[in-house]
Parts: sequence; structure tokens; C-alpha cells
Amino acid sequence: MNTSYTIDLSLRPTTFDLWHVCLAGTVAVLALLLIVVLLISVLNLLRGKNKVTPVVVSEPAKPVEPIIQVVEKIVEVEKIVKAPAPEPVVLKEATPDAALQLLAILQNEARFIDFIQENITSYSDADIGVAARVVHEGCNKAIKEHFTLAPVRAESEGARVTLPAGFDASKVRVTGHIVGQPPFTGTLIHKGWQVTAIHLPKLTQGYDASIVAAAEVEL
Repeated sequence: MNTSYTIDLSLRPTTFDLWHVCLAGTVAVLALLLIVVLLISVLNLLRGKNKVTPVVVSEPAKPVEPIIQVVEKIVEVEKIVKAPAPEPVVLKEATPDAALQLLAILQNEARFIDFIQENITSYSDADIGVAARVVHEGCNKAIKEHFTLAPVRAESEGARVTLPAGFDASKVRVTGHIVGQPPFTGTLIHKGWQVTAIHLPKLTQGYDASIVAAAEVEL
């Protein structure tokens, strides 16, 4: 006896048992978990794009100079900054022979030492004037004979002159109310004198220049 079965696939169940309920619940839970996982992944991607991680580029390490080179550089800088020492002042010793020789000439021509050493308080002005004339004439002769003189400034006394910056202070002496730095403008009070040539006689060897006036003995 052959029995045949026919299965109708278009049929749908009209009743639910416990197995079907469990199966449907499991599918719903898995679907919910899948949705949550997808949402978390999307949020993490969005946060990663907004947050930019700074890139730190490290500079290459500079080589450390040896301590000897550092000390040498410090010494070189000190040499450059240190101001140069001023040049030493060289003092020239004046030979007394020329001064003594001039004093002897003034004594010989004008009795200069006699006039200076004389006590003139007891003499009248007229007597002093006569003696001063003699001394003046003799001194004038001695100076003109043995020295050539020229004025330091060519301007006339009383003229207005301007002293530029860096003027020679040994040739011009500034007096009065001095304020600030040159140039200075003022009145020439004295034109000054400078010796341009000397004509002193030569001394013989063994001559004693300290004897500016020999003692006189009349026989």
C-alpha cells in the first residue's frame, strides 16, 4: 500500500507556540544589539575626525660645544669690549743750561736780576720809572736778538673769534663763563706769543751756566 504526502508551501501558521516566541525574541535582541554596535562605531568615527592630534616635530639636537671653545669665545669677547689703555704720558726733562743762559743774557743787557732783587719801596715812582725804562730797553734788545717771536692768533685783540671743536688747548686758553662743548665764540683778549726760532750762543765745554752774573772787582 503506497501512501503519498503533499506539502503545501503557501500555508502560513495561524497559531504560535512557546518555541516560536523564543525564536522571535532572540532575533529582536540580536537586531537591537547590532544597531547599538553600529551607532557606537559611527560616533567613534565622528569623534576621531573632530579631534586632531597635534604632530610634534622634534628639532635635531644641537651639538654641545666643548668647554675649551666656550672659554676661548668669552676671552675674545672680553678683549673686544675692554677699552684700550691710555698711552702713558712721557715727561720731558728741561735742561737748565738754556734757561740759565737766557737769564744771564737778560742780566747782561738789562740788569734784570739787579732790578728784580732791588728793594724799590723807598724809591719814588719817577725813579722806578727811569729804572724800568732801562730794564725794558735791555730786555727788548735781548729778546729780539736771540728769539724770533710770532703771535699765536693773527686777529687783532678785541676781535670776535670762533674756536672749533678739537682746538689746540695749548695754544688758546679759554676763560670766562664756559658752558657746553665747542665750537666757542668769544672775544680775543690777548693774541698770544710763540717762539719760532732760537738763536742762543753755543756754550764751551766746561762752562758753568749757573753763574748768570759774575762778580765784578775794580782795580
